[in-house]
Amino acid sequence: AIQRPFLRFKTTIDTSKVPKLRDEDLEETFVRGSGPGGQSVAKTNNKVVLTHKPTGLVILCHSSRSLFKNREEARRLLIAKLDELENGDQSVEAQQRRIEQKKHSEATRRQVKRQEMKKAWKEREFGT
Repeated sequence: AIQRPFLRFKTTIDTSKVPKLRDEDLEETFVRGSGPGGQSVAKTNNKVVLTHKPTGLVILCHSSRSLFKNREEARRLLIAKLDELENGDQSVEAQQRRIEQKKHSEATRRQVKRQEMKKAWKEREFGT
């Protein structure tokens, strides 16, 4: 029997409402990039401009010199934006923010409790 560590919070994220991209809703163009990288960036069309026709959202992606990686990243960014737009408080990013906020508040609560216990111990032991 394998024992698993005790988990305090629900950390599963509901991805069932994440919108799916349809190719007919997308307009994808490639433009010349800029910035560091020399000729492999300046003279090649590796910056992706991805437009979602129904909503008018435009995503620009030039995070790497590879056109293939930029296309993947642009689609990932577009899905995240659409999820935020359609689902709002139930989007994946909002769920992640809530989980992180919960963890932070729990850590802060523990820190304050530990400080109070330490202060009470010092008063008890040293009488100050």
